[in-house]
Amino acid sequence: MKRKIVIAAVTAAVLVGGGAATAVAFADDDGHDRGSRSSVADGGTARVDVKEAVAAAVRAVPGTVTEAELDDEDGGLVWELDVYGSDKARHDVTVDPGNGKVLGKHVSDDDDDDRDRHAPRSVRVSPDAAVDAALKAYPGTVTSIDLDDHDGRSGGAAHWEVDVRGKDGKKHELNVDASTGKVTVDRSDDDHDDDRDGDDD
Repeated sequence: MKRKIVIAAVTAAVLVGGGAATAVAFADDDGHDRGSRSSVADGGTARVDVKEAVAAAVRAVPGTVTEAELDDEDGGLVWELDVYGSDKARHDVTVDPGNGKVLGKHVSDDDDDDRDRHAPRSVRVSPDAAVDAALKAYPGTVTSIDLDDHDGRSGGAAHWEVDVRGKDGKKHELNVDASTGKVTVDRSDDDHDDDRDGDDD
């Protein structure tokens, strides 16, 4: 996924806490302003979890959340979410991790992004259920969730990719089957994560 970043610094901020509010400006690749202020500075604590951020995004843009990520933008933390709206358009929604307010929303106009161009297939496992399944297997803090529907179109099972920062500080990259809720470790990155925990080049 294009915007997937290293969550190590962000998660460290979530776990450590502290910091003051900061102004964060967001801009699309074409320079259009798409946001407001974050109440959580870099080094601060995200009080709004991924499930609350998903709920806020869907209240702002009715539809299906296909991706949510806790991101560090210009010195402040934000939840960035992709919503496939009931209007059949893709929307980018930004949610404040301190108070759950929607900071910005707009229809995605990036033709070069790597998100699925088609409507998300019906999945039995919602984002909330995928988060619950991942945290049951690996207790901690979810820092991102992404519906991978590409394999589904080629015959494989659609699944949620869920990143969890465990209570032990380790990063766990998990796959949650979007039909059954079964959790498996993403073995494609498993060997590397043991050696370079949190480094996602």
